Amino acid sequence: MSTTAAVVVYGATGHTGRFVVAELRRRGVATVVSGRDAARLEELAAVWGDVVVRPAAVDDPGALDRALAAAAAVINCAGPFAVTAGPVVEAALRAGIPYLDVAAEIEANASMFADYAEAAGKTQTPVVPAMAFYGGLGDLLVTAAMGDLTAADEVHVAYGLNNWHPTAGTRAAGEVSHRRRAGRRVRFADGALRYHDDEVSHTDWLFPEPLGRRRVIAEFTMADVVTVPSHLAVPEVRTYMTVEAAQDLAEEATPAPEPVDAGGRSDQIFVVDVLVRAGGVERRATARGRDIYAVTAPLVVEAVQRILAGRTRTTGLASAGAMFDAADFLRALAPHVTVELAH
Repeated sequence: MSTTAAVVVYGATGHTGRFVVAELRRRGVATVVSGRDAARLEELAAVWGDVVVRPAAVDDPGALDRALAAAAAVINCAGPFAVTAGPVVEAALRAGIPYLDVAAEIEANASMFADYAEAAGKTQTPVVPAMAFYGGLGDLLVTAAMGDLTAADEVHVAYGLNNWHPTAGTRAAGEVSHRRRAGRRVRFADGALRYHDDEVSHTDWLFPEPLGRRRVIAEFTMADVVTVPSHLAVPEVRTYMTVEAAQDLAEEATPAPEPVDAGGRSDQIFVVDVLVRAGGVERRATARGRDIYAVTAPLVVEAVQRILAGRTRTTGLASAGAMFDAADFLRALAPHVTVELAH
């Protein structure tokens, strides 16, 4: 297979990486698979049959350059992103190709905006962090809900998951974030990320069906607190998580996700409910679907195809809501995601 105009998936052997490779292949996109485990890459490539293998470790810039040679773009699926994002985006900038990742780590995403916006802007290289279920989908929903508004008083993003069986990558990323925060919690208030030791609080959230009213952790902060304020004037962004999903994540004995259909999706269902308040007006947006890991694949693959086709609103480093026409992008996610906008 020719690697001309191919998309490189770094971290292709991981749980989410395999979904991303499958989605690229389903759409007929030439694919290069990369990561540090050469043997595992070769093993999966023998199953896929139509991908090129280019192993590379994140601490080997030469190998990363070879992995990205003549490629059209790179999608980084390898966490923890506190370790991988910097080296892979630097390789992408050297190659002059778009970089996207699926990072849910708040600090890794904040560092991406702080450390690489200038370089990406100078070269006009598209860089889209958090192009995933956490960070990307919420940002698109908020942007679509706001419509012609560029500012709001507050944004609320409630995550309704009936369960959450975390992958090994999710657990590793969570441990890294916990260490970086010294065990403290984080919120976005008064226009900035703020670390605190306040007690966890709970409330009820009335989700649209099929979830209905659920108990949620009132400040379960996710990557939306980085992506949304990166392009919208919002002084307060709050995110919520259903208690049962948070308990699954916290319990060490919770198993990894198990496939229940031919596409490898688990039985997890999600409802993401967004509420925007601006000047006394409320606007909402809702997304429903299956499997937060599997749905990341159509999100990031749709994004990379739009970038390569020139269907973007800006260049350089930007979140999903700033880079794309949010409402149009969300419509394109069908049948993977069902979206409702109510202005």
